[in-house]
Amino acid sequence: MRPAMYHLSIRAAQADAVFVSALQRSVEPTAGQVRRAVAETVRAFGSQGCAARVAQEFGDHPETAAARMRWARTAADQAFRTRRVPVRADALRAREARQPRARSLAGYPVAAGGRAA
Repeated sequence: MRPAMYHLSIRAAQADAVFVSALQRSVEPTAGQVRRAVAETVRAFGSQGCAARVAQEFGDHPETAAARMRWARTAADQAFRTRRVPVRADALRAREARQPRARSLAGYPVAAGGRAA
């Protein structure tokens, strides 16, 4: 039987690397420090190695691992700005209304692709 292979998302791999790194929450690392720590940790252990170390910590110290993972996810999200703010439909319509539509030489509105609308 072959071992199962799990493919981590970039976001999960970043959080795992922060978790495994030597960074400490009490130091309040900057975004640059978090990004450097992620790069160094992934270079040292690989994304699968980071995930394995996270699993080991959850097995050995579940009472502290959950809190560290919450911090690691937040630190990675802030450092890499992975949280997306959804664009509201009314804001999108207002932005489109402010942008002038392209016009052909004859003055007709031009649709996407260059054809007259």
